Amino acid sequence: MGTRPKTHKALAKRYRITPTGKVLRMKGNRSHLRRKKAKRTRRLFDQPQPVAPGMARRIRRAMPHA
Repeated sequence: MGTRPKTHKALAKRYRITPTGKVLRMKGNRSHLRRKKAKRTRRLFDQPQPVAPGMARRIRRAMPHA
């Protein structure tokens, strides 16, 4: 009986894998000193962004049970 691969918990907190397999991330720089940023910029900060294909492959490999 072998051990099953474990999920990398730091990545699980930062990335989300959709049911179709896309990897999404939230942008940085979104919680502190937001008032001086444009309203459009603040709105875009709250939407998940897709991850580059090469990086997404590495993240999926590190999160086998997500």
